[in-house]
Amino acid sequence: MEQLSEVSRSNQNPQCHSGKEVYCRYSRHLLFGLLLFLLLTSCTKLDPSVIRFGLASVVQKLDPRFSTDATSTRVIRLLYRQLVDFDHNLRPTPDLASWKMISPTHYRFTLSQSEGRLFHDGTRLNANDVKATYHAVLGKKLVGQANNVKQKISPHKTSVALIKLIKVIDVNTIDFHLSREDPAFPGYLVIGIMPAHLLAKGHDFNRQPVGSGAFRFISWPGQNVINLIRLRDKQQFTFIHVNNSTTRVLKLLRGEIDMIQNNLPIELINYLAKDKHIKIQYRRGSNFSYLAFNMKNKHLKDRRVRLAIAHAINRPRIVAKMFGPKARLAAAIFTPDHWAGHPTIKSWPYDPNRARQLLKAAGYGPSNPLQLLHKTTNNPFRVRIATVIQYQLGQVGIKVKLRTYEWTTFYNDIKQGNFDIYTLSWVAVKSPDIFRYVYHSQSIPGLKIKGSSKTSKGANRNRFRDKLTDQLIEQAEHTFDHTKRVALYRKIHERLLTQLPVMPLWYDQHMVAMRHYVFGYKISDDGSFDSLKSVYLKHRK
Repeated sequence: MEQLSEVSRSNQNPQCHSGKEVYCRYSRHLLFGLLLFLLLTSCTKLDPSVIRFGLASVVQKLDPRFSTDATSTRVIRLLYRQLVDFDHNLRPTPDLASWKMISPTHYRFTLSQSEGRLFHDGTRLNANDVKATYHAVLGKKLVGQANNVKQKISPHKTSVALIKLIKVIDVNTIDFHLSREDPAFPGYLVIGIMPAHLLAKGHDFNRQPVGSGAFRFISWPGQNVINLIRLRDKQQFTFIHVNNSTTRVLKLLRGEIDMIQNNLPIELINYLAKDKHIKIQYRRGSNFSYLAFNMKNKHLKDRRVRLAIAHAINRPRIVAKMFGPKARLAAAIFTPDHWAGHPTIKSWPYDPNRARQLLKAAGYGPSNPLQLLHKTTNNPFRVRIATVIQYQLGQVGIKVKLRTYEWTTFYNDIKQGNFDIYTLSWVAVKSPDIFRYVYHSQSIPGLKIKGSSKTSKGANRNRFRDKLTDQLIEQAEHTFDHTKRVALYRKIHERLLTQLPVMPLWYDQHMVAMRHYVFGYKISDDGSFDSLKSVYLKHRK
């Protein structure tokens, strides 16, 4: 997370005024600080054999059951293997296991005999570990579980709640029986597999992760540093959280870190591009950034108000001024080229006059301005975006107060519905189960589930309720014909854009900046760190 001191400066000086070129002021301050720091500091002696990766956000958890933030999830993928992954078309593909559908509610998975079957504690991964992992996610008692071990509720439980029974056939074969049909089910099994014997003992996977991935955990000596080792060649990696983007760039320039990925303002990216010792790589991303509305808010429950906000945000200008060449405007949670996406859908255009008309029709004006509270994380780049949105909404008469928080506080607030609007991104969304998880009325956090005494752990934090959206989601879940299912997903995209529980903003670009001696790294479309499996150093001095 970024420092709060950066937040106060951003609030005082909005950097993106529609129709005014004020970005240069931010650039001058940024580059002056950069040069001053370089003059006043000296190099630190570091181990040249270690590859150091600079992180913009701190790693929160290394337990696959409880990780929800992007940085933790990306590190977890290095440490653990999962049953199912996704190919370049974002369709489910075997990782640890292949599968076949016995019936619409019965799937059989067979573990492969290749790599990934040996846990880092030396035990062999088998079907019992798969069962234990998913029982742990579902909150069920495990075989051999100690009496003093209590299962905590996993935030991923909702995505696999349709699992009714897990049956081990043999050490390599496991059956999943479902409570309802769902043709997309294999794509839900993406939790890293954990050793059953350690789960039963209540092992602290967060601080001492044990998986079967390409990397093994070494140590977590402080909140900002994590050490891993790549098993195939014993190459050591250190992940270092550097909360200020300018400082992160300085450490890259001085060779104190070797790589940084994403979360840099365009001014710093352009500055790095001029250095002969730095290589920069871009890629179009699939991470979906959005502005969310609280549908229980007395102002925002009026669709005209939500539509006015959509028309008031100059997304093309924000993307052009604050992002690199690979960022794209978004109209839906999936990119147009995703198999479940919508290739022709277009979002609401920037039209401030139309925004003012809608606000007037809804009863707002100079004597009665709409007032909203916008919450976001204290990452300076995200704060800067929020400040721009604050300014643009102000141009049509909407008064926005901006509040920034560290991740845990912010995340708890939005889960509890304690917000008017907020900005966030969905990272590495690949499976259409996201529709139920985020937009179905039964996925409102804390809502009592129909026909059950349990409450929902879903992510419909907007408190969005729409019968037609629910019907389309449920219909798609029971449609096995691929063409018909794709058509239903497109109808869902269209309905969501019409109803506007969230305003789609853009798909972030991915960028990695590396020292000249770093080779073999290729950014993935979801921004994962998977390519660290093949990265290497050459002619480092």
